[in-house]
Amino acid sequence: MKVIRKQEAEVRQGKTFTGETVLEEMLFPQMPGGIKLTVVRFADGSVTHWHTHPGEQVLYVLEGECRVGTETEEMTLRPGDVVHTPPGEKHWHGAAPGTSMMHISITTVGSPTWMEAPKLAN
Repeated sequence: MKVIRKQEAEVRQGKTFTGETVLEEMLFPQMPGGIKLTVVRFADGSVTHWHTHPGEQVLYVLEGECRVGTETEEMTLRPGDVVHTPPGEKHWHGAAPGTSMMHISITTVGSPTWMEAPKLAN
């Protein structure tokens, strides 16, 4: 068993986002293909750039209003909602305009492949 205290998180400013976003990396994979858990805080309207993951991603919304999108659809999530992204699906996610948002991101297998910022209507 491994316990990670909040103060042990690796905190950094996100670089592949459209606005201010802070990542608290809480758990790194403990074995090949293992899980990574990150708490992500998005400022008003900030979203990720387009990206894909080599493994699965699960987002659990804690606060605010979350927007998630793929090449064919966009949805709104609220606290307590969960979204699952399968390996290789191109997507983005972040805070809706006018609100900040916080979610937990759980990923497997490795780091995402980052692309350009999405062109979103407010």
